[in-house]
Amino acid sequence: MAATTLPWLTELPDLAERISAAKKSAPDFLELSMLANTRLSFLRTDQLATLLKRQFPVPPANGLVAEPIRMAILGSSTTKNLHAGIKAAALRRRMYVDIYEPDFGQYWNDLLNSGSPLYEFQPNVVLFTFDARYLTRGFDVTQDRAAAAAELKEVLVHLEACWARAREAFDALVLQQTVLPIFSELLGQNEHLLAGSKAHVVRTINSAIPERARAAGVSLVAVDAFATRGGVGAWHSEAFWHQAKQEIANSATPLYGDLVMRLVAARYGRSAKCMVLDLDNTLWGGVIGDDGLEGIRLGQGSAEGEAFAAFQSYAKALSGCGIILAVCSKNDEANALAPFERHPDMVLRRADIACFVANWDDKATNIRLIAKTLNIGLDSLVFVDDNPFERNLLRRELPMVITPEIPEDPGLVAQWLADAGFFETIAITAEDKQRTAQYQANATRASLAASVTDMDSYLASLQMRLVCRPFDEVGLPRIAQLINKSNQFNLTTRRYGEDNLHAVIADPNAVGLQLRLIDKFGDNGMIAVLILKRSGESAVIDTWLMSCRVLKRRVEEASLALLVQEARKFGSRRILGQYRPTEKKVMVAGHYTALGFSPLTERRDNEGIWYQLTLDGYTAPDLPMNIELAAGAAETTGP
Repeated sequence: MAATTLPWLTELPDLAERISAAKKSAPDFLELSMLANTRLSFLRTDQLATLLKRQFPVPPANGLVAEPIRMAILGSSTTKNLHAGIKAAALRRRMYVDIYEPDFGQYWNDLLNSGSPLYEFQPNVVLFTFDARYLTRGFDVTQDRAAAAAELKEVLVHLEACWARAREAFDALVLQQTVLPIFSELLGQNEHLLAGSKAHVVRTINSAIPERARAAGVSLVAVDAFATRGGVGAWHSEAFWHQAKQEIANSATPLYGDLVMRLVAARYGRSAKCMVLDLDNTLWGGVIGDDGLEGIRLGQGSAEGEAFAAFQSYAKALSGCGIILAVCSKNDEANALAPFERHPDMVLRRADIACFVANWDDKATNIRLIAKTLNIGLDSLVFVDDNPFERNLLRRELPMVITPEIPEDPGLVAQWLADAGFFETIAITAEDKQRTAQYQANATRASLAASVTDMDSYLASLQMRLVCRPFDEVGLPRIAQLINKSNQFNLTTRRYGEDNLHAVIADPNAVGLQLRLIDKFGDNGMIAVLILKRSGESAVIDTWLMSCRVLKRRVEEASLALLVQEARKFGSRRILGQYRPTEKKVMVAGHYTALGFSPLTERRDNEGIWYQLTLDGYTAPDLPMNIELAAGAAETTGP
């Protein structure tokens, strides 16, 4: 299989016929998205992108993030061939991308000139893609170390200047493609002895970029890693370079587009959150119900057993990064639990699994149950099962669940899934590492809630503490992560980077609040973000988002009480709130009316519906929680 194919996607033998048929009909956006979720060559990718442009010259109304992606590709070589792969990868995620790129070699002029078409386009994603020859043009093999170091500094300073200019000019996610290692070594394995060797310089640049990118809030499109592992020849053609100054080969563009859109999807909360694991022949070799604890193949003693243990180690490491693990198995629960509790070579333990479902129901039913128990969307799940029958069934019954193909060799599964990038992120916080414990505690709360008839007494028994703090430097990374990942309980779905949040902190006419909920079962972490801005006699709710884990616990009412106190500090007479509809947040369509707001018929716009709450008549309700306030937060108390 070619190094640049996407083997985790389903292969359709009749894909060409399906695309031809679609050309003659009028497929909807979902149909095109399903075609994009198959293994596409460059030719099929290009055909699908052309079909998308014909059917949807502008974004469709439904099935997207709150706003379409406007991507600027700023580079030094020919990049037109990258467009189709990016558009198809966006379509795969039910996203829509418009792409702008300047005339050849004019990226810096466009960046510097505020009157350029780039500024008129106003990208919300900027991708810098510089070819290896361009970045190494000032190096020569005869240079000494001092001269090479000075040239390297100039290259890195220019990259940082590009990033800074893009971040300053646009409220955009900035992506930097790493350098493709296209150069051959001149003197072999000790190429580092030649300070000006271009092969050595490319490695040096790629080593230097990550820390600078992290400090600048820039995400990397790591083509060097994929090219090194899969072969540079699959990514680059000298013939195409000399003919068209095209560095990325056409055959690599479907994977290239996927690498780019993984990062964009992560920014917009479209990365997967949970890996759902089958057990027999997925986490261990054999069938636990037939072979017994001693008969399954796991751990030391066989190559196959070690491979299964290695996959478990990969899953456990994902859990440590904030990815939720769940189990969905056709098994008696006692048999399914036995390896987790008693097998000496089991890497995963029951405590690592946030939701454990083992019974004889069909897996589609059980995966719906897992999503409901964890209170996350079905499109946040990745289902890993060795059985092609189960995978095909799930794709038919629950097409929104990510169900990858996996190799028969268990030793290849971890790298296969890692290459697929389902769990891509652009930031990680300390709270991510506590994710499994938080979801397990929430499942315990949900189980207890299901057994009670008096909800008020139940909520009081939780001994809840809502801790409110203004935005601060410590919380800023997690605040930015929540703003950019939350889609369901997010009234406006505005996306802000840390620079925007610093502006909120500095603005005397704005206040940002971060809320944390703690109860007797544990710390839920940061569960809400509120931004309120003064506008004349009104206080406008710019951002109101909450974790779905705390729904029906009256945190919404407590949040409003805090907002009212801040609005009164502004001297405001009313609070205005906006609901910007998207497919993912229908659940909060009635949020404002449930809290006593009235719709504003005179203030409706293309972006949503406005509501108002007059402050004169507002009285804070009794709440089943204590509200603890840090310095600078609103002054209100619970019962």
